[in-house]
Amino acid sequence: MTDRTRIDELLSPSDTFANRHIGPRDHELPKMLAAIGARSLDELIEQTVPADIRLKQPLEIGEPVSEHRLLRDLHAIASKNEVYRSLIGMGYYGTITPPVIQRNILENPGWYTQYTPYQAEIAQGRMEALINYQTMVCDLTALPLANASLLDEATAAAEAMHMCKAVCPNESANTFFVAADCHPQTIAVVKTRAWPLKIEVVVGDPLTADFSKQNIFGALLQYPATDGRLTDYAALVKKAHDGGAFVCAATDLLALTLITPPGEWGCDIAVGSAQRLGVPMGYGGPHAAFMACKDDFKRQLPGRLIGVSRDSHGNPAYRLSIQTREQHIRRDKATSNICTAQVLLAVMSGMYAVYHGPSGLKRIASRVLAFSRVLAAGVKRLGHSVASEQFFDTIRVKAKAGAAPAILAAAKQARINLRDFGDGTIGVSLDELTDAREIAALLAIFNGGRDAGFTTTDLTTGIDAAPPKGFARETAFLTHPVFNTHHSEHEMLRYMYKLQQRDLSLATSMIPLGSCTMKLNATSEMIPVTWPEFGGLHPFAPRSQTAGYQHLFQTLETWLAEVTGFPAISLQPNAGAQGEYAGLLVIRAYHESRGDHHRTACLIPVSAHGTNPASAVMAGFEVVPVACDEQGNVDLHDLRSKIEANRKNIGALMLTYPSTHGVFEEQVRTICALVHEHGGQVYMDGANMNAQVGITRPAAIGADVCHLNLHKTFCIPHGGGGPGMGPIGVASHLAPFLPGHPVISPFGDAPLKAGAAGSKAIGPVSAAPWGSASILPISWVYIAMMGGAGLRKATEIAILNANYMAAKLRGHYPVLYTGKSGRVAHEFILDLREFKKTASIEPEDIAKRLIDYGFHAPTMSWPVPGTLMIEPTESEPLAELDRFCEAMIQIRKEIARIEQGAWPRDNNPLKHAPHTAAAIAGPEWDRPYSRHEAAFPLSWVRENKFWPFVGRVDNVWGDRNLFCACVPMERFAEQR
Repeated sequence: MTDRTRIDELLSPSDTFANRHIGPRDHELPKMLAAIGARSLDELIEQTVPADIRLKQPLEIGEPVSEHRLLRDLHAIASKNEVYRSLIGMGYYGTITPPVIQRNILENPGWYTQYTPYQAEIAQGRMEALINYQTMVCDLTALPLANASLLDEATAAAEAMHMCKAVCPNESANTFFVAADCHPQTIAVVKTRAWPLKIEVVVGDPLTADFSKQNIFGALLQYPATDGRLTDYAALVKKAHDGGAFVCAATDLLALTLITPPGEWGCDIAVGSAQRLGVPMGYGGPHAAFMACKDDFKRQLPGRLIGVSRDSHGNPAYRLSIQTREQHIRRDKATSNICTAQVLLAVMSGMYAVYHGPSGLKRIASRVLAFSRVLAAGVKRLGHSVASEQFFDTIRVKAKAGAAPAILAAAKQARINLRDFGDGTIGVSLDELTDAREIAALLAIFNGGRDAGFTTTDLTTGIDAAPPKGFARETAFLTHPVFNTHHSEHEMLRYMYKLQQRDLSLATSMIPLGSCTMKLNATSEMIPVTWPEFGGLHPFAPRSQTAGYQHLFQTLETWLAEVTGFPAISLQPNAGAQGEYAGLLVIRAYHESRGDHHRTACLIPVSAHGTNPASAVMAGFEVVPVACDEQGNVDLHDLRSKIEANRKNIGALMLTYPSTHGVFEEQVRTICALVHEHGGQVYMDGANMNAQVGITRPAAIGADVCHLNLHKTFCIPHGGGGPGMGPIGVASHLAPFLPGHPVISPFGDAPLKAGAAGSKAIGPVSAAPWGSASILPISWVYIAMMGGAGLRKATEIAILNANYMAAKLRGHYPVLYTGKSGRVAHEFILDLREFKKTASIEPEDIAKRLIDYGFHAPTMSWPVPGTLMIEPTESEPLAELDRFCEAMIQIRKEIARIEQGAWPRDNNPLKHAPHTAAAIAGPEWDRPYSRHEAAFPLSWVRENKFWPFVGRVDNVWGDRNLFCACVPMERFAEQR
């Protein structure tokens, strides 16, 4: 090394992030390559990825930026956002995130790096937190069943529409009625969802709707209305039910602590957002939405549902119930494509309720109501009027003649955003942050910017603090002890840590879930999420106040366009399944614009993600399954046959690449060409993009649209099952059809004109224009810190890690699928089916036994029954890969002891796994293996033992005895 080279090296950043993100050290790579028989990373990629799709040029993303500098630069960008006080309402409110919850849940990798609780025994903490959330929703809505959770209020309302349609006995009923005073974004999303299914949406006054003549299967009401009005809907509900329609209410949880809950006036389904219970607005998300319903609808309830069951020792245990993977099981017959949830945010809102308790929540709500009444009295004294005397937190002010422009100008001067209805009326929505000084500022605003001449105290005389007349809630809520115990910070802290210790996360060990990409969520990526410049913005704040976000969006879109090869990106879809749905809607709209209304056949390989066929049906397509061959590839003969049978109606092909079987299919360009030749479009599921970035591109492969799981490839953490983001990239001919929005246009400030970008836009697929905007900085930081070369190396190491593990395990377990050179992609499948014959061992037994070794199981029995699918990602170090392989090899030896007869088939460590501390330390032990073999099967397990809180959970019992709330233990005992 020359002196000049040495100096240049020393002048480069010392905290290069790629070295922190990628697990294996450079000096370890030769050992790993030797183990798989490759001379270099380049040779491995050549052997793995077909030559005709490999990129010839590096990604044009730029040089990596150091962690310290990037956070400094990003803070400068964030500072371009102007955080006005937003009193716009429309389902988004200022709130106080209790610091004990912010620090110990939102900012805690023990909570945000957990995976979906499919392995119940190592997810008891987060599931108890979600049971709390479900109980909170059930109690406040007065409905017996709630999920945990949905993506946002608008999509929850759309899910409610689907649910009403599914349960309606009158199959010919095809009209969904939406109250005109629902939030505009909700109305728009419902219309988007209805369009491909040919459901007629009628928007109007629900009090005058004729449910006996309009063939209505359901109705959506806003309670309180978007302008704050409270309406008694009891008579309307009876009229709707008499006409055969179900009634849904989009409602506000904080308001329901004071006003009559929907379940008490006959509502069938309640939806809404839990955002104002401790979760920042974040320019639109993420927030947990909720859905509660009558017990009759439990088989149609979409999303995650946590239930109470029992473990192998007869103790209560939580687990995911009935419908949780409905879209994977029923595929094109599913009633929803929901796959992820907003778990981390649901946990936060549930903990907010635990911390404040029923009296604390009611105190917050009563304070908001009192300030609203004081404000209403003040604006009346100033000569204005209010549209309704029955309200909770929102008043619609009818400004006196000619006063509205001066009021709005004064609000802008005071850095307060109000809602301009455009008809001389102005909306003001108060919240937990409102205080007397804010009321004084508002009164000055409504006085044209001048002092009102009276004080808040002057207005309190005669103000009634009681709930709105005729709407007062009379029933108790949150009576369970969990909501009445943890009100000091010390108690709350200990409760949250007690639950955290019952969960396995990436802070514990590797989570090698195939197709789920559980990789490092770096601290530097997470830090900006809680900056007020990102978290404090209302999603409908004027674009002029969001220059920082707009800069971030534009840069991120440019980078994602470079990664995918597509010229246009939409950041709106706020989950992977939402991205699938949005991409398919764009394709559908493209065909419709060309008069090809008949192109509704969607070809989907049988190996596809379960959400693929569910999304296709929701987008109005008819699913045509395509077989796979013995190597796990799309069967070209069957594909040609299905294309020929549907040659005039081909709308789309849905393809996952590398395949769901963990292989780069050699014929992928031929597959895409066949579809294009017959007028179809190719949709690529981006779940496996972690094997593509920097090496190939969806556009190079032949796709027309692709969604990206930012919570996989681009490092947004899974958060126990959510949040996520699923933006889509599209080819130029599809760009005009990307999702629009009725409140804030994603295409720019100017109104849309015929022929302009976005004029053919499909309706919104999410409530906010840019989905869950506040977590986009995570992916932005990741890409900027990795740079183009770092992103490619991450992909190479992900492929190396998978091939290294496959090579180590191949002598003990068959690897089911490989490419023509014997290589796997970034994940691989182990075939366990023979063990059922030789030892009565199922994949579940191996999954539960891995818990005793301190590991989360790989993806179990999917996409092939009787298998495990393993994805190590690039961020796991070599030592962790070796530990996992050693655990799997030791488990194979345990299976051999069963095969040899040393252990009975029904009494061995795998059948009894996982082993709890209580079982190991109990007075009785009648098993043919030692306690030490059960708990410490390898020496290194002792160093950092993870003890499961419960034994193996009985899923069947839980479905037969469905409890989905904080059930008193005496009731549980009755079922034992």
